[in-house]
Amino acid sequence: MTVHFIGAGPGAADLITLRGARLLARCPVCLYAGSIVPAELLEHCPPGARLVDTAPMDLDAIEAEYVRAHEAGEDVARLHSGDLSVYSAVAEQMRRLDRRGIPYTLTPGVPAFAAAAAVLGRELTVPEVAQSLVITRMSGRASAMPPGETLENFARTGATLAIHLAIHRLEDVVAALVPHYGEDCPVAIVARASWPDQTVLRGTLSGIVAMHRVDPIERTALILVGPALGSEDFRESALYNTDYVRRYRPGYGS
Repeated sequence: MTVHFIGAGPGAADLITLRGARLLARCPVCLYAGSIVPAELLEHCPPGARLVDTAPMDLDAIEAEYVRAHEAGEDVARLHSGDLSVYSAVAEQMRRLDRRGIPYTLTPGVPAFAAAAAVLGRELTVPEVAQSLVITRMSGRASAMPPGETLENFARTGATLAIHLAIHRLEDVVAALVPHYGEDCPVAIVARASWPDQTVLRGTLSGIVAMHRVDPIERTALILVGPALGSEDFRESALYNTDYVRRYRPGYGS
């Protein structure tokens, strides 16, 4: 018996990986967060599978499901939205499984920032404009931010910021970032990227709050900030220059 943690992707049912879909198809038990994982993904599950919506459950109840499946010798597919590596609450589940000696695997998924960039039609790292992406959030009820991990500190780098779980504090986000990026810095809010009802707001730090008041977004939104979102007059990467010698081009090693 194995628990298979699977990144479900940002929302669209066809953005799950082939590995994730194949694992779903062979697991007799599936735990999923019904509030943020689309029901269409459950169509990959085998007929008669035990489907457990974890949205109303606490960690003890989720652990009890793993124990029940372990005692029955049934593999479990555990669906989490986006990718498992950020803001998934997988670490605490793995720790409990380790204590019980229950094996598990991890299958990555398409992260929300990648889906949002696709919706915007933007590369988040542009030559000589921004070459770093900072994935961060603001303190909330679930957990506080560690000392030093502030928007102001990250903004000093000039990197592209992907700010999760902060749409309810948009005014605070803008106030923290304007001194470092300037009022004209591009910003985009992408809610439910890749879902049929996805919403996009594009603007600048000086105007995004007013735009959001007209059409407010309450949850499941990502805030992207940085010059790369609006940069058009940038230097092309040397990677594809005719005089850039590399392994797969004539002249390499000569």
